[in-house]
Amino acid sequence: MTVWRPPSEIRVKALGLPWRGHRLLVAEVHTDDGRLTGVRPLGGSVAFGERADAALVREFQEELGLTVRVLGAPFVMENLYVHEGSPGHEVLFLFAVALPPGPLDTQEHIVFHEDCGTPCVARWYDLADLDRDGGPELFPSGLKARLLAKNRP
Repeated sequence: MTVWRPPSEIRVKALGLPWRGHRLLVAEVHTDDGRLTGVRPLGGSVAFGERADAALVREFQEELGLTVRVLGAPFVMENLYVHEGSPGHEVLFLFAVALPPGPLDTQEHIVFHEDCGTPCVARWYDLADLDRDGGPELFPSGLKARLLAKNRP
């Protein structure tokens, strides 16, 4: 198992919010011992000189082999968090996206690999099942409230 720690710098990330009805496609986040602790939208870091929307399209292409369509302007969140005792700091651009028809229409989970080769799993989660007792947390903290305030789903 690969041990991941947040870098000690502010990261700028572009994350996508693809929906299937009331369910959001998100990647699972595990503790070092393999326990599911939460889920997060798919996407990744914005490179210097790269627009956030272009970074998002690139990340979906690299991770899932799919070209997503960005559906509008992002909303922005600052994410200060702790993972396995290590602090992290991100500025997140979150975009509603449409997946191309076909490849994921019936799949309930998708196995993909991060740039470093680490295997990951993404699943469709009903927003109501996140951030509650017995369910995984939706990262970043506060995202569920923002989505509900935007009348989504």
